[in-house]
Amino acid sequence: MKINRKYLVSLTIFVMAIAFLLTNFTYAPIALAQENAKSYYRTKAIHNPDGIGKYYMSREIAGVMGHQAMMWLERPSREIEEQPDQTVEQLELKPSDIVADIGAGSGYFSFRIAQKVPEGKVYAVDIQPEMLDAIAFLKEENNITNVETILGQEDAPNLPEESIDLAFMVDAYHEFAYPREMMEGIFAALKPGGRVVLLEYRKENPMIMIKPLHKMTQKQVKKELKAVGLKWQTTKEFLPEQHFLVFSKPA
Repeated sequence: MKINRKYLVSLTIFVMAIAFLLTNFTYAPIALAQENAKSYYRTKAIHNPDGIGKYYMSREIAGVMGHQAMMWLERPSREIEEQPDQTVEQLELKPSDIVADIGAGSGYFSFRIAQKVPEGKVYAVDIQPEMLDAIAFLKEENNITNVETILGQEDAPNLPEESIDLAFMVDAYHEFAYPREMMEGIFAALKPGGRVVLLEYRKENPMIMIKPLHKMTQKQVKKELKAVGLKWQTTKEFLPEQHFLVFSKPA
């Protein structure tokens, strides 16, 4: 029996496409369990080496920078790149504000913010105990009393409900392994009318020499934070390479 070549080619392509989908895409079982069989995520076997192979709203999540690179967070060039003093001023803090520095790392911003909230507090949140140990050491060494370390989880910031006026994230959000759950936890921790401020490298600009998965577009950030109920307020573009995005929780 003669087989139509055109039919055979079409069938081969179809089978290859199905095989590719089955071998490269699967839903994350942990997320499925957490969301009662509803997942916000998908995984892909072949993916960017700088990512974890997990996708949220079409964005691949970047790998976390380990505590071994802690000194990179304290590099002198950061004064020029991120202008920390001006950045903290732009937060428009009140002396009594309670601030959560999410992904606090070595406390680079936590201690600067603490100076602006003498009647308030800074929760330095990180999922790596080694980072929190460094913050605790510096806190004791410099006799700082209004910084409190909190060990977070991949899917929870472990903050008290309606306890914070501001959640601040510097180049951290794109590394959250569970961005939906983390932001829901942060939303719950915000007081009514509380704010979220993110600094993220501008993905819109290919000339910014940061790995693509460690950059985000405004459009993507707005889409992801809107999904948990946060409202975009403004984007300040005073930094050389980063967006300064401001969101709020409804009052």
